[in-house]
Amino acid sequence: MKSQRKTSLLLMILLLIGSVFSSCITEYEYDSSLLTGKWVSGTEYYRYNEDGTGLTWDTNDDVTEEEAQAFTWTLVYSTLTHMHIMEIGGVVPKVYTVTELTATSLQYEDEFGNTHRFTKSDS
Repeated sequence: MKSQRKTSLLLMILLLIGSVFSSCITEYEYDSSLLTGKWVSGTEYYRYNEDGTGLTWDTNDDVTEEEAQAFTWTLVYSTLTHMHIMEIGGVVPKVYTVTELTATSLQYEDEFGNTHRFTKSDS
């Protein structure tokens, strides 16, 4: 009986220690000021403005920056949220997890595990 209690107690302690360590994982905090500017991936463009607004367009669809779709954005730790503003009314949210953000490189994953890579455009 004592052996079973010791084993049960030891198992409970190990589970408790495991849960404490897994709850201590923190998200990486990215500098949102690095996000401002124009980003490109192939024919897909995103412009992030300092005021939390932005535009997106794809030249492959024969869409220019002047015809771009508006969105608002927030970056909290590694969670990048776009709120796409529809012309007919309404908003479409898209949430991404940023995995890299530097002065020239942006990479994030969508909820399906697809990776999107962008480089900062000078123009």
